[in-house]
Amino acid sequence: MIHDMMPGTEEQLEKEMTTAYVGIDPTADSLHIGHLVGVMMLKHFQVAGHKPIVLVGGATGMIGDPSGKSQERNLLDEETLRHNQNCLKEQLAKFLDFSTEAENGAEMVNNYDWMKEFSFLEFIRDIGKHITVNYMMSKDSVKKRLDGSSKSGLSFTEFTYQLVQGTDFLHLYETKNCKLQMGGSDQWGNITTGTELIRRKLGGEAFALTCPLITKADGKKFGKTESGNVWLDPKRTSPYKFYQFWLNTSDEDAERYIKIFTLLPKEEIEKLVAEHQEAPHTRILQKTLAKEVTCMVHSEADYDAAVEASQILFGKGTEEQLRKLDEDTFLSVFEGVPQFPVDRKLFDEGVGVIDLLAEHTQVFPSKGELRRTIKGGGLSINKSKVAADDATVDAASLIGEKYLLVQKGKKNYFLIIAG
Repeated sequence: MIHDMMPGTEEQLEKEMTTAYVGIDPTADSLHIGHLVGVMMLKHFQVAGHKPIVLVGGATGMIGDPSGKSQERNLLDEETLRHNQNCLKEQLAKFLDFSTEAENGAEMVNNYDWMKEFSFLEFIRDIGKHITVNYMMSKDSVKKRLDGSSKSGLSFTEFTYQLVQGTDFLHLYETKNCKLQMGGSDQWGNITTGTELIRRKLGGEAFALTCPLITKADGKKFGKTESGNVWLDPKRTSPYKFYQFWLNTSDEDAERYIKIFTLLPKEEIEKLVAEHQEAPHTRILQKTLAKEVTCMVHSEADYDAAVEASQILFGKGTEEQLRKLDEDTFLSVFEGVPQFPVDRKLFDEGVGVIDLLAEHTQVFPSKGELRRTIKGGGLSINKSKVAADDATVDAASLIGEKYLLVQKGKKNYFLIIAG
């Protein structure tokens, strides 16, 4: 999990309980799994007896960090920032202990609270004079935006970003005795500007530690799917989809991710890796990874429901299991399945299976083919085999009073939606 660290960092951590912070951008009211690396670093720190601080970048969120980006971002108003901050704290409480009375209880701070007091004149007098432009220009995040490859150039606002982030470190060093800042490897320049500011302004010693930016084995961005980010908020990404994301990782990625995103002991991970290499088809690494992360982010009940939902699509599954799914999970499981809207009245009055599937919908092209499929035992409705071609369905057959799941053979699903 370590990409780079300043000399002396390890000695500092061995010497005493150290306060460390990670900055999180409050641009949304949920974390996504890209944030999890920094959060796991803080979790390891707290487990090891150190004190974690999460800094929500209310002020920096209003500016935008140029690191790793080719253009400026949208700015947020204070009300939105506060809402996002409260939502993030709720999610982070699953990983970090904010409630403990112990010395190393986690804290959350918002840099807007101290930055809003700063006047521009104070800022350039108290902060700006300590860091030279030459020093700021030497940072990779600045260089990349000035070398002509970026069409949008670099605004003065973004250029000063590293000073604002450095001010955060300085403030936390003075008020919370925070001696270490951690972040992704793209943050190295911003973090070291903070350590330099602390050295020049206060004669103090502070440290930097970065983790690698997580990518997928195929080089694509980690945490993105066809439909966008994988969020920790179950309303944005259902626990079923969340579980599926980890379950579908490649062997190579699963071996890396299980070391980063779980707290399993090293010996246990080594044993799992050896088992996986002997029988890759069992996908024991992916299954363990998906279980650990889903239970940690959501709950064991959500994990069990996700496994059960997976079995419905890929295994046997029963009508009882189908009816237990909540609507979001049900729709997640059958996402991409052909859908046929029909009039609700049909079900209220009761409708023959033959008419429903070959006349009112195009699940079957003809009644003859449908009859042959039923005769051969190849048609199921809501996971129950249809034995006779004179069977009927009514409103009681609907799942969640709205859906009817039709299965042709083993793998072809269709969803009829009553409206």
